[in-house]
Amino acid sequence: MQKLISFVHISLDGFIAGPNGEMDWIKVDQEIFDHVGERISKSNAALYGRVTYQMMESYWPTAADQPNASKHDIEHSQWYSKVHKIVLSKTLETSGLHNTTVISDHLADSINAIKQQEGEDILIFGSPSATHSLMQQGLIDGYWLFVNPIVLGQGIPLFANVEDPIKLKLLSTQSFTCGVTELNYIVNNQ
Repeated sequence: MQKLISFVHISLDGFIAGPNGEMDWIKVDQEIFDHVGERISKSNAALYGRVTYQMMESYWPTAADQPNASKHDIEHSQWYSKVHKIVLSKTLETSGLHNTTVISDHLADSINAIKQQEGEDILIFGSPSATHSLMQQGLIDGYWLFVNPIVLGQGIPLFANVEDPIKLKLLSTQSFTCGVTELNYIVNNQ
């Protein structure tokens, strides 16, 4: 059974974006890109909310073709083109989408059916609204957090409207030279 893992950069005080969606505070470097690239290369599916999906679609399909493309741009663009994309949206037009499944209703049933298929972890990239919906229905199996050394004070929280405690088991941690710390949790349902 595949696990649904929320992959986000987060501030020390729990925000995944500033009040207006700002993400310019996120620290990334080649060390983090290499670490993330190794893990996501084992995944064959990525889940996005509509807004994040459209942002990704506007950049990654052609990022490797740019004359000044970085190593990360080339590698992530190649991964993005082959990974199956799952999008949560009630408004996205489905015609002409390549290697993409749109889920517009019956969220729990649809996600649980996908989780039953063969494959590795399904990674949720950012997508705060989608993550909140999935979290509220108990569909997220783990959290892969990159804690950035900043306190934003306000913004879009990762954990919103949580009604019941979510018990977690820490699987691993890693510190990066830029000051970011990775925390890798799995939901502990015992």
